[in-house]
Amino acid sequence: MLTTLPNFLTLSRIAVIPLLIGAFFLDKPTAHWVAAGLFAAASLTDFMDGYLARSWDQVTRLGQFLDPVADKIMVAVALFMMVATEWMSGWLIMPALVILVREILVSGLREFLAEINVGLPVGQLAKWKTALQMTAISLLLLGEAAPPALGTQIVGAWGLWIAAILTLVTGYDYLRAGLSHMTEDSDEPGNKS
Repeated sequence: MLTTLPNFLTLSRIAVIPLLIGAFFLDKPTAHWVAAGLFAAASLTDFMDGYLARSWDQVTRLGQFLDPVADKIMVAVALFMMVATEWMSGWLIMPALVILVREILVSGLREFLAEINVGLPVGQLAKWKTALQMTAISLLLLGEAAPPALGTQIVGAWGLWIAAILTLVTGYDYLRAGLSHMTEDSDEPGNKS
């Protein structure tokens, strides 16, 4: 149901995406502050929507579908826009690629498993990875607008690398959990494996 607060928070995260893209076209340092603020606020809704849905017993199928989609789009847009506008370059593009590839892999795996009625629960390490990833991206978006003494770019860069390592670990865990279902023979007509 769209009218629950948790679903509204998830939808608000999706609604922020065009604003986040637009923030990159503002003059600096305003662009950094607005982009970081929007991303950080949207990241908080990621925690709040799930927490409220569970504690208020308002978990819906729509929310279960939209929540990970909103997260993945938001992260992909932020990383893509930082690379496109050269707020992020060099070796820092590598952890961004790892994160994006893992998100595509896990999405495909979830879609495959859903077709055979198998769930893929989110593990605790994946939740920590998401929190670190959102924090690192928020810091990287703030970038050069923050006072240099705060070290936001360095902390954000290290955070993104650590998130990428956790991304590999959790991606492997998901893949390993799904492999047994992928290697089973199917009696369905149309199976071409």
